[in-house]
Amino acid sequence: MTTEVNDPRVPVTVLTGFLGSGKTTLLNRILTENHGKRIAVIENEFGEVGVDQELVIGAEEEIFEMNNGCICCTVRGDLIRVLGTLMKRRDRFDYILIETTGLADPGPVAQTFFVDDEMQSLLRLDGIVTLVDAKHIWQHIDDAKEAKEQIAFADVLLLNKVDLVPPSEVDRLHAHVEAMNRNAKVYRTENAQVNLGEILDIGGFNLDRALDVDPAFMEPEYPFEWGAVFELDAGEHELTLAAGPDATMNLVVLPLDEASRAGLDAKLMDAVLTFSDVERAVNPGEALHIGRDRLNQLTLEPRPLSFTLTIEQPGAYGIFTEHTKSEYSPVLRVPAGTLTPVYEHAFKPDHEHDKEVTSVGITLDGALDEKKLNAWLGVVLRTKGTDIFRMKGILNLKGSDSRFVFQGVHMLFDGRPDRPWGTERPHNSLIFIGRNLDRTALTEGFRLCLA
Repeated sequence: MTTEVNDPRVPVTVLTGFLGSGKTTLLNRILTENHGKRIAVIENEFGEVGVDQELVIGAEEEIFEMNNGCICCTVRGDLIRVLGTLMKRRDRFDYILIETTGLADPGPVAQTFFVDDEMQSLLRLDGIVTLVDAKHIWQHIDDAKEAKEQIAFADVLLLNKVDLVPPSEVDRLHAHVEAMNRNAKVYRTENAQVNLGEILDIGGFNLDRALDVDPAFMEPEYPFEWGAVFELDAGEHELTLAAGPDATMNLVVLPLDEASRAGLDAKLMDAVLTFSDVERAVNPGEALHIGRDRLNQLTLEPRPLSFTLTIEQPGAYGIFTEHTKSEYSPVLRVPAGTLTPVYEHAFKPDHEHDKEVTSVGITLDGALDEKKLNAWLGVVLRTKGTDIFRMKGILNLKGSDSRFVFQGVHMLFDGRPDRPWGTERPHNSLIFIGRNLDRTALTEGFRLCLA
């Protein structure tokens, strides 16, 4: 796909790469170097405790401007929602860079710019840039589906950290990734140092090649797996569910303009945006919330799993559930009996991460004893290093007025003093991402490091 010089749409680059490949390092270079470009950055991460926005230089607000003209956006939620918010500031930037989580399949992100008409009219996907950790990628390239997808979808591949391995190993990796993706340009980098002209404004994304990688690329993915249309009278209704494998399930109820497939399709974007909203807990026996920005998180215990749906205005309503109908067997009842959907549809679910890969986030007040911390981290890295894909955080060390930031990949660890705390409340926030993580042991071990 080539881009016309006079294309008025904003170019977008997707920056991806497996955990610890150097995406944040590259991002900080872009945000601090005097490159003359006005770049808006959207960053996202995997894990229950967000620390990337603290590792990204100056990321203290949802959207802020850097002194080199860049702005950074750390809004969480649906990508389309974030892009819509960012485009309201269109006069402040000329380019958008999206940094994905290290566990992301870049396909659904790229898909956003082809399946949503509004996004396609405002934005064009310029390319997908994938960083590859030359030292650690061999531990994941064969068993991590995400790592393969990131390489396969790339228009540009950056073999990063080449200074940490022998040249012969870099040559072997270069040949391996070229065999996986012969159309991508490959560059070798240290500390993510690359000429921005090699990764921005390349006009490199090719839709036909994306379809070769994933024939279902253009099929939209949704955060829900089942939707149904019901014609409902005013009054109280009862939604019952069968017990399933999870402790909770998200569900959205939206008023429709008509009781038909078209009525449901017209509300799909409203449903997507609502699924990215703040969850509202609903226990068995309680009433479901209805409408936009009313995301129900159903507690699936104790049984019976019965929830109330009170309809004030009769008409057509759509119910969207996070999981399939076969898993939870949703049934809507009225005093006269069971209601049959006017229309129902199974949706393609969005990308699911490897269920063996989990995160343990720890947020703790108090100052840390540096000797205790070093001893504990040494034990963790020696005994669990192979299972820890990524670790990173912000620490409050006793006797220091500055933040201490650290990042680690497997058994490699790097830490350094950062900017002064200033008006920010000193705290400790860290996250481990990997397999076979013991939440209790990690949390208690870290707690014992307090001074």
